[in-house]
Amino acid sequence: MIRSTGSPRQAEDWALVLASAGIPHSLAPAGGVWTLSVPDEDAVRGRIALQAFEAEQAGPVLIPPPADRPIPWFLGVVAGALLLASFVWTGTPRTGSRWFERGAAVSPLMLAEPWRAVTALTLHLDVAHVAGNAVATAVLLPAVAQRLGGGVGVFAVVVAGAVGNLLAALIHAPGHAAVGASTATFAAVGMLGALRWVGAPDDGRAPWKSWTVPAASLLLLALLGTARGSDVLAHATGFLAGAAAGALAAAVRRPFGPVAQAAFGILTAAIIAASWLRAAWG
Repeated sequence: MIRSTGSPRQAEDWALVLASAGIPHSLAPAGGVWTLSVPDEDAVRGRIALQAFEAEQAGPVLIPPPADRPIPWFLGVVAGALLLASFVWTGTPRTGSRWFERGAAVSPLMLAEPWRAVTALTLHLDVAHVAGNAVATAVLLPAVAQRLGGGVGVFAVVVAGAVGNLLAALIHAPGHAAVGASTATFAAVGMLGALRWVGAPDDGRAPWKSWTVPAASLLLLALLGTARGSDVLAHATGFLAGAAAGALAAAVRRPFGPVAQAAFGILTAAIIAASWLRAAWG
């Protein structure tokens, strides 16, 4: 005997799986309980076949935020503060800051110097520019971190923002230059939309409700991402890169533990630091 159940339907499903795998078996009811048996030499194969069937039936599962996990607002505040601090350090292009020459996302120069895709996320044109992105980061990053964890969330947003910059560089006309964390913030918007849509559980709600967050994300991209003077293309590519990352994250069955979260956080800091070191020495 390898399985027993009180559900005739489940017992029949198990028997069908074993029959499909060519494994001899018998199914016998006794006192309202169905018992599935196989020869001893086929017991291991039978269990593996049933486990594979159940894993396939389970399908991809969204990484759910535990009910007792608060939204990590401190992470967004720290990230926003770091953007403001980097602005104080780098200054603006009007002051002749050399950091813009070294780190701006210039097409097609960025294809030969890919670190610019990261450094450009930390550069801003003026106070209004950095303030807007700092606030957006403080709001959006904690929501991503609640779903994916702090380290993985920061890593995903930064990498998706960098990918968005690289994609935009492939399309923009030569000589186009862009800076700002908005590519990463729109990556966070796309990520949240994909996490909600791709990972939405089938709980009997009306179908349109699964589209609410993704539709709101697209609306946010249309309203804010196309504002006058903004890099619409980079916002769109950042959004798409974030959506792809969110869809991938929704297929992960278990959240990363504290050690992995710390490792991803350190890796993100190392990527940013290494990109700026390479830009400074380039």
